[in-house]
Amino acid sequence: MQSLFAEFPRTNIFYYLKEGRKTMTIFFVRSFFTLISILVGYQIGALLGSPTSHTEIVGMGIGFGVSAGIIFVERGLRRISVRGLSSAVFGLIFGLLAAKLLTEAVMLLPVDEVTARTMRVVFTLILCYLGMIVAIRGRDEFNLIIPYVKFTRHDQVQQNIVLDTSVIIDGRIIDLCQTKFIEGRLVIPRFVLKELQQIADSSDVLKRNRGRRGLDILNKIQKLERVAVKIHDEDFPEITDVDAKLVKMAKVLDGKVFTNDFNLNKVAELEGVTVLNINELSNALKPVVLPGELLEIKIVKEGKEYNQGVAYLDDGTMVVVEEARKLIGQILVVVVTSVLQTSAGRMIFGKLNDDNKAKKT
Repeated sequence: MQSLFAEFPRTNIFYYLKEGRKTMTIFFVRSFFTLISILVGYQIGALLGSPTSHTEIVGMGIGFGVSAGIIFVERGLRRISVRGLSSAVFGLIFGLLAAKLLTEAVMLLPVDEVTARTMRVVFTLILCYLGMIVAIRGRDEFNLIIPYVKFTRHDQVQQNIVLDTSVIIDGRIIDLCQTKFIEGRLVIPRFVLKELQQIADSSDVLKRNRGRRGLDILNKIQKLERVAVKIHDEDFPEITDVDAKLVKMAKVLDGKVFTNDFNLNKVAELEGVTVLNINELSNALKPVVLPGELLEIKIVKEGKEYNQGVAYLDDGTMVVVEEARKLIGQILVVVVTSVLQTSAGRMIFGKLNDDNKAKKT
């Protein structure tokens, strides 16, 4: 039994237990609603029927049928987001008001009652339909929807930072959170969490370990006291790519994207979304080395070019040293000749100091 549970990370088990409790709660609410509907049908049947008839049983059957139909419709509405439904309701209200105003304007003209009623119905249908469609299509650009109105002080605005799957698996975000340099709320989209779970359940060992690492990191982030974490349930069914969903969510929440994915970085910049790239932060925090400075390093391997040796600084920066191929394993003092910044990071080129050359000879 212990080996069976060892195959799944603890975070996965807690998530499945939470989802199970949610399913049981929904089942209880549906059962209670069905029971109430049957009782209401029984009461209505008893009031409308005669003592000799069996309208109570018919009423119970009708109540059960109505509750089953409503539950069926409710299950079909699961894929509709709260934002989309709220936008549709707002558009419907706007259409009703516009139809009311337009009808009142038409009533000022000398028209008969039948024509006025007909025009009222036509205006109401057309404007309600157009209002709902326009509101649904522009729901991401419109923030005055009732469920999303938030009254906050301007000096207490909390920045939303949307996390990417890659930066969660990377793991350095924990150290960054503990340094207290991140200000704002970390937003973990539900589709990112599902992607991590799919990676954790992969048949490939490497992917499975990466997915489990990401889930464990999320668990550690949630336990940090000074970090606000929110799992956001908003999804965009019309978008299939996860990176595009991340950019869309950042635009909707007026937040930033936290990633180390180069492609996502470029896409977000094109969409006008601010990106926090942990790799760029790491490169920016590396110590500045200027030509002419001395470095004490250890040659660990041969370089690609003739007679070159390669060493690494504590932060992982590669140092290429001329005439050091035969000095592998030795600690040397080198003079920095140039520094090259590449997309993969920073490279330092140097040459042996005069003292090392004397020892070599």
